[in-house]
Amino acid sequence: MKIEGQAALVTGGGSGLGEAVARELARLGAKVAVLDVNGEGAVRVATEVGGLACRCDITDTASVVAALDAAESAHGPARIVMNIAGIGTARRVVQKDGSPAPLEDFERVVRINLIGTYNVIRLAAARIAKLDAQPDGERGVIVNTASVAAFDGQVGQEAYSASKGGIVGMTLPLARDLAQWGVRVCTIAPGLFATPLMQQLPEEVQASLAASIPFPKRLGQPEEFAALAAHIVTNGHLNGEVIRLDGALRMAPR
Repeated sequence: MKIEGQAALVTGGGSGLGEAVARELARLGAKVAVLDVNGEGAVRVATEVGGLACRCDITDTASVVAALDAAESAHGPARIVMNIAGIGTARRVVQKDGSPAPLEDFERVVRINLIGTYNVIRLAAARIAKLDAQPDGERGVIVNTASVAAFDGQVGQEAYSASKGGIVGMTLPLARDLAQWGVRVCTIAPGLFATPLMQQLPEEVQASLAASIPFPKRLGQPEEFAALAAHIVTNGHLNGEVIRLDGALRMAPR
């Protein structure tokens, strides 16, 4: 699918990987709606790329519908959906004091990362399915964000790994389900990236993490994630695939 002139939705677009994707799509000529629970971040990025800011809680159906309505009103129906929003956390099943991990923590991560992603997909896909097909039969492209933790989860990452593993697991069924409507679905599983969250760690910790990557021995750049996301849109034969973007990293237990 040609990106130029298309309307695009980017969840989590107010910072980090989502911001990089929003900027890349705008650079390539897309009309970008930046969706983020952090309204200030969404406004900042949207203003800088000439897009639309939508404060959006992906776990809340009314909030997502309102954002999709606003984006469609401003840019027309979106054919490109980038699901980048998510949170990270780590908590051992049995804590240092011997007590079990709070169930609420697990539920929150799964609700945002997995259920929130599915919520956006179901609502956006229903709109895309009503659009006219392009000459090649395609109507839209959905790109989701998992993590290498879906495969190599570390100590304490049960909730995060489960949520990202769920995104990996639903990628192929979604692609098969939406094939009848001409909608492709792929997922990117990033490794260690130089996001604002990562850059809050001490420099020595960042250097140690970078050294664990076989090659190149550095943290991934958000622009590299964005470039892959954009390529998935333009490569019409990429469908139902989960792509690791990690410099051949395989995470150690801790």
